[in-house]
Amino acid sequence: MSLKHIDKRVVVSVDVNFKNSHQFSDGTKIVLERQVNNFNKRETQPVNAIVISAEGIPEGAEVLVGHNSVHDVNRIFDYKPLSGEALTGDIQYYSLPVDDCFAWRDKLGTLHPMKNFEFGLRVFKPYDGVITNVEPELIKDVLYVTTGNLAGNVCHCLKSSDYEIVFQGQDGREDRVIRFRHSDEEELEREELIAVNHELTELVKKGKLYVGLTASDCDKVFQPKKSGKVCLMQKG
Repeated sequence: MSLKHIDKRVVVSVDVNFKNSHQFSDGTKIVLERQVNNFNKRETQPVNAIVISAEGIPEGAEVLVGHNSVHDVNRIFDYKPLSGEALTGDIQYYSLPVDDCFAWRDKLGTLHPMKNFEFGLRVFKPYDGVITNVEPELIKDVLYVTTGNLAGNVCHCLKSSDYEIVFQGQDGREDRVIRFRHSDEEELEREELIAVNHELTELVKKGKLYVGLTASDCDKVFQPKKSGKVCLMQKG
């Protein structure tokens, strides 16, 4: 493949139907029709891509891109070696702005945030009353950081900074990760972290606040990891 990237862009191939399946533990795979009765494009649009040419990302590495990136405005139509079958099939080729690439996976399968991005989890306050089965309450506009120099801290962020990527995991099932914009090395025009909240951080460490993607899966932090996820203590 002789496609080459230009400055601040990444050339990728995308299987536009890769996300439209679910694999069970025994290897059985079924079709998952995401486009039916679902207007949430984060959940329906393809976001898994394979790098063909990029600066700082190995060729063949998997990247996660924005849900609006796989669009004809970025698609490569006039590459001569592509056959008509390739142009009309499931595999399509795109030249994406590097800012549309949020995460990449290394040879060991670990997911890393791209430059000027980090991963995090939402923070929840558990219900401490006498009623059972009451879900924890989301604390708005804060994130528990799981990557980078601020990993293990609760930080205030701009409104709607917790962009949740819905992608196809290596096990053939839907997976999710929250990314936000932040850099420890340079001043970002679109920086989304405002401040570290040491009080909330201590409450998380003491197990008085929970972290997770949703109120249903959140729990106490056991040990932060650099992979974009944390170990959570089992409930009960």
